[in-house]
Amino acid sequence: MTQKYDVVIVGGGAAGMCAAINIKMRDRSISVAVLEQLSRVGKKLITTGNGRCNITNLRIDLDRYHGEDVGFAEYALQTYDNHFAADFFSEIGVVFTYDETGRGYPYSLQASSVVDSLRFALDEYGVDTFVDIAVLSYSKKENFFNVKTTNGDFLCESLVVATGLYSGGNKLGSNGSMLKILKNAGYKTIKTTPAIVQLKTETDVVKSLKGMKVNADVNLSINGTAVRGDFGEVLFCDYGLSGPPIMQLSREVERQSGEKIISLDLMWEYSFAQVCDILSFRATALRARNLDEFLTGMLNKRVGQAVIKMCGLKLSDSVASLKNADIKQIASVIKGMKFKLTGTTGFENSQVTAGGLDTAQFSPKTMESKRERGLYCIGEILDIDGDCGGFNLQWAWSSAFCASNAICEDFGV
Repeated sequence: MTQKYDVVIVGGGAAGMCAAINIKMRDRSISVAVLEQLSRVGKKLITTGNGRCNITNLRIDLDRYHGEDVGFAEYALQTYDNHFAADFFSEIGVVFTYDETGRGYPYSLQASSVVDSLRFALDEYGVDTFVDIAVLSYSKKENFFNVKTTNGDFLCESLVVATGLYSGGNKLGSNGSMLKILKNAGYKTIKTTPAIVQLKTETDVVKSLKGMKVNADVNLSINGTAVRGDFGEVLFCDYGLSGPPIMQLSREVERQSGEKIISLDLMWEYSFAQVCDILSFRATALRARNLDEFLTGMLNKRVGQAVIKMCGLKLSDSVASLKNADIKQIASVIKGMKFKLTGTTGFENSQVTAGGLDTAQFSPKTMESKRERGLYCIGEILDIDGDCGGFNLQWAWSSAFCASNAICEDFGV
């Protein structure tokens, strides 16, 4: 059985639903179908922002985005910014609120309410949604695309690919199947790796600190060269490190080869010399203690004990036994607690995929393919990814508006 629509959108996630609704908002006479391989739309969106849905950010700057040609995203992000997104969502019942860092959320602080509002709008505007349906291939003849699926063929004039890539894994419908189909059709791709993901380290220290949190100035170096830094709360896990600054720095870990080191500055407000002075004073004032309590009151007790052990000192030794070289060694670890990275926790735990379709093959103003008129790609499947903080969802909205408005113009709207 073949079903015919003006527009077929593959992928019922953030970008796909936004594009479908925007088309129907502009002209209800344009027939639109959304094809989703899971049993319901928006499943991945429900998990965003720890269930609160970090929907955008007040500070949408290009330097918060990444890709081989990050400038590709400039037009979309500037033309259809967070204010444009807020206006769109207010039309379907979602009110935005912002925290002190500029992160935007639905006022309900429920990702499920955003999904529900999008789902209600799909129904209200007359979008036909098909679930439990997977695309097998597509072809184009004259001005029409024929999309072969597990539930028959779909014929359309405009085909929008909004499937995302690998983040979240199969449980969230992220298997990269459309990327493979487009690659087989001749589209060039950029290496895909997990981004915004936890990091694995050598585990002898982190296992002993499992569950502990510290605020730290965090830096990533590769082959001895500083790559990027961030600040915030770091969580020690049995496999390695997590927390916002770790996730923020994770993008480059599987994109570059060589020795990768994460360094935590546990006393970022103080210089190395100042830390040495503090430790020297403590060595005199607390000389009656053992080293297991030397840093108690200065650092978290367990973290302090880990620092002592990383310096090769025994917790049972007396503080009075410390030499000047030991003081400097302890200060060095406090100012740079280093962990050798062994990888990430993978696509299934990542919030976004870096890499994807080479953006040189698409128009930055419409997201339309330069190779096949009428084919559009939006969201994560393109080689654009953002930092955590609402930047990736804003890219989903912005790219969706570009494509859907271009489609409406093609239909004379």
